[in-house]
Amino acid sequence: MLHPRPELLCDPKAHFIDLGPDFYDNRIAPERKKRNHVRQLEALRYRVTLEPAA
Repeated sequence: MLHPRPELLCDPKAHFIDLGPDFYDNRIAPERKKRNHVRQLEALRYRVTLEPAA
């Protein structure tokens, strides 16, 4: 359950900014994301070889 902050409810100048549905997906650098996925697959006992797409 979300609990609104009293400061936002009381301040008429406060504005809500929607960060978008992919905000958290884009915060992680591509190399870090790739490394994390490789580690997860290796933990499941897969051998991972990545090649850049053509």
